[in-house]
Amino acid sequence: MPPATVLPREERLARTAEHEARIDRWAGPHRERRRRGEAHPVLDFLFTYYSETPGRLRRWHPGPDAALALPAPHAAWRWYATDGGTVRLDVAAFVAERGDTVRFVRRLLAATASRPAFSGCFGLHEWAMVYRDTGTRHPVPLRLGQAGTDAVVEAHPVRCSHFDAFRFFTPAAVGRNRLQPTRETQPELEQPGCLHAGMDLYKWAYKLSPATPGELVADCFELAVEIRELDMRASPYDLRAHGYEPVPIETPEGKAAYVAAQRGFAERGAVLRARLIELCDRLLAAA
Repeated sequence: MPPATVLPREERLARTAEHEARIDRWAGPHRERRRRGEAHPVLDFLFTYYSETPGRLRRWHPGPDAALALPAPHAAWRWYATDGGTVRLDVAAFVAERGDTVRFVRRLLAATASRPAFSGCFGLHEWAMVYRDTGTRHPVPLRLGQAGTDAVVEAHPVRCSHFDAFRFFTPAAVGRNRLQPTRETQPELEQPGCLHAGMDLYKWAYKLSPATPGELVADCFELAVEIRELDMRASPYDLRAHGYEPVPIETPEGKAAYVAAQRGFAERGAVLRARLIELCDRLLAAA
């Protein structure tokens, strides 16, 4: 590794506080809801579907290019090593243990970035998850009722390329999808216009922790929050009681609004994806 920039204690404390404040905007209400035994059909997804805990998410890491002046709590954390008066990420040790993950993430993200963004799915994956079913995935009513929801699915081609959405399709919806994604074909099918591929940038960022700088993790998390809100606003659920106006993708106006937002997220996701690929390259080259 090249010589690291040494961050003094004051800068570490400032960046740590900023990171914690960014995360606590979402983690704080989640913890309070959990204490009260309440669930949020939109935002809890970021803390229940994804495996990163709020406590780990709040931890700020400097990334592989910076060392921290001692004393710093990082000295006691896994994959950090002290050298004289500083502590920094031990990249060699991290890649020795996590190299397969780094290489997989890089391969997946680079493959995704190589493809054009497709914006013709209209978020029908959420509709396919309740198609011809007697229940719902959330304790929220269907905006158009069951028959109306089924009719929307039957009136549109379903083109979901993301395995982790497709695997929740109802049995009746599986055969309606033009693709049949699997875990093995994920690197061949993932495309940058997919909302779930954009949300998953957060997953890949924390999977690379503590090598991922805290600012990059928070950037990916905040994008995931915004994408999740659109994902559910465009879903068949009626979330107006929770403060979310629907994006009615069954109408031309709703489709246009969805596509415009989807393209904006794809552009923002492309920047974050490039930063994560660059991080993987630095880790692999240094190790």
